[in-house]
Amino acid sequence: MTSTARAGAGPNILILMVDQANGLFFPDGPAEFLHAPNLRRLAERSTRFANTYTASPLCAPARASFMSGLLPSRTRVYDNAAEFASDIPTWAHFLRRAGWQTCLSGKMHFVGPDQLHGFEERLTTDIYPADFGWTPDWRRPGERIDWWYHNLGSVTGAGVAEITNQLEYDDEVAFHACRKLHDLARGGDARPWCLAVSFTHPHDPYVARRRHWELYEGAAELEPPEAIPYEAQDPHSQRLMDACDWRNFDITPEHVRRARQGYFASISYIDEKIGEILDVLERTRQEAIVVFVSDHGDMLGDRGLWFKMSFFEGSARVPMMIAAPGLAPGRVDTPVSTLDLAPTLCALAGISMEEVSPWVDGVDLTPVVAGEPRGPVPMEYAAEGSIAPMVALREGGWKYTACPADPEQLFDLGADPGERTNLAADPGHAGRLDRFRQLAADRWDLAAHDAAVRESQARRWVVYPALRNGAYFPWDHQPLMRASERYMRNHMDLNVLEESKRFPRGE
Repeated sequence: MTSTARAGAGPNILILMVDQANGLFFPDGPAEFLHAPNLRRLAERSTRFANTYTASPLCAPARASFMSGLLPSRTRVYDNAAEFASDIPTWAHFLRRAGWQTCLSGKMHFVGPDQLHGFEERLTTDIYPADFGWTPDWRRPGERIDWWYHNLGSVTGAGVAEITNQLEYDDEVAFHACRKLHDLARGGDARPWCLAVSFTHPHDPYVARRRHWELYEGAAELEPPEAIPYEAQDPHSQRLMDACDWRNFDITPEHVRRARQGYFASISYIDEKIGEILDVLERTRQEAIVVFVSDHGDMLGDRGLWFKMSFFEGSARVPMMIAAPGLAPGRVDTPVSTLDLAPTLCALAGISMEEVSPWVDGVDLTPVVAGEPRGPVPMEYAAEGSIAPMVALREGGWKYTACPADPEQLFDLGADPGERTNLAADPGHAGRLDRFRQLAADRWDLAAHDAAVRESQARRWVVYPALRNGAYFPWDHQPLMRASERYMRNHMDLNVLEESKRFPRGE
């Protein structure tokens, strides 16, 4: 399909994104213990990518990479306060250029004055700030920025609530998504559509409504996983524990159980919202490619770590499923990346990546589904808890991580899925380690990457306080609602209005 696609050509696309969903709980769709009937039904008709990795285990970098197919070193979205530049094309641009209408309901953690990045319409504001206030500072390693750094209060505060900041947000996201699907069904715009619906759950705090919380009473999966003592942790994990202020929290086994219960309950809450959306899609007789994906995972107490910001499996591995004509339902074990969504969506839509963005880091997954190799899966991290750029590669059953400030890590995930035995110093794996070193050297110039991150941070530490001094203009998205064009107004013909807003007609 070309950039001048005719109206109505091409498939509709529904993207369902969640935040901080650990891919280990989605080995082939939702794990059996999860109360997630809607996602389970979606999984039955989807290609399920069992080993999907985030491009970066933090919200804004992960999402910029998911949108663009580019690693953070190329988007320059290194952390949760780095601007996503308007001249970087995203799959929303690709689709819109080719004739699709594009719409976002929910979170995408875009930082900067551009809050659309190819979306023609955005139905909600974001849940997180769009400015530079959350910028890390590598000039002060080890210093916590207390007012916005994660701490373990999310763990000690886990429990039940009828409404929270996050529940209010995701309720709104689902409502607007359902209303948009009804509008699309009315056929006022003949173009194919792409609707992205992006929730903030199951992101901490680990708080859920009682009806979802009670689904997991007494579940075996609530039991605390093995925690590694601080002294035995690798240097980056120690920095993450320090960044989470672990010394000021006495985390008990009951705290861990309640946090995990709140997390699983939040997955069930999201499943309920996804069910509402898929139900509207079905009742309005619309067909669409459906994608389910998360931005990154959550360690959820494994190794004694929480949240993300790490290349360990709980943090870096995410669920991803695609239900699309031409993709056979089933499980794909080849390691893949969220970077691959942009070229894959283009392939499913009939858009040439050579025409719009031949330089992406992701690959089209349709040949991978057919059995072709994908190649090593890259990851990057350069945000809070780090003091230098960190990179990782997953190839086959192996994972390699490198950072100029830390010892290398090499894990055999087949034999050691918990990543407890670092084989980087094992002479028996010297050849494999050398191969990964060469793959990393071919892909990354870590010295240049380090310099770019430090320059970006330093610039933002000048710009942000300047923009907060005096008159402040927020970059946060302000959803526009043309109230004078809704329902019935005196410049409208009531007969035409009532007929055009009815779907289906004549029944």
